[in-house]
Amino acid sequence: MKQFTIVFLIFISLLVIVSISSTNAQSSNTDATMTLNSFEKGGSGGGPSECDGHYHSDDTLIVALSTRWYNGGQRCFKNININYSGRTVQAMVVDECDSTRGCKDNIVDASKAVWKALAVPKSEWGETSVTWSDA
Repeated sequence: MKQFTIVFLIFISLLVIVSISSTNAQSSNTDATMTLNSFEKGGSGGGPSECDGHYHSDDTLIVALSTRWYNGGQRCFKNININYSGRTVQAMVVDECDSTRGCKDNIVDASKAVWKALAVPKSEWGETSVTWSDA
């Protein structure tokens, strides 16, 4: 009986760990608003990126995520899938769109390269609906 209790407790502990780990992952597509951001010095993004303290070319597939999705930097340098109108592109998280400083909590703030890769019509550049998930 003692062995069964130990095995049972280990099993329950593993279930709790898996459950906690999966709460931070976006394995299914999550609705978001994609906004246009410049990650270059002097661009609309303001200061350097949170993940590395550097500026980045707008010609790279990069994004900033709202504070809750940025998750304290746990998504830094990880790729996410962004879906728009039947197209998908992978972009790397390099920054936080700070929800305590006016950024809404559902934002994928994307570089010009992401907008181009998704073939978003220029008339929609600035803000559009997308879904995203961890890559």
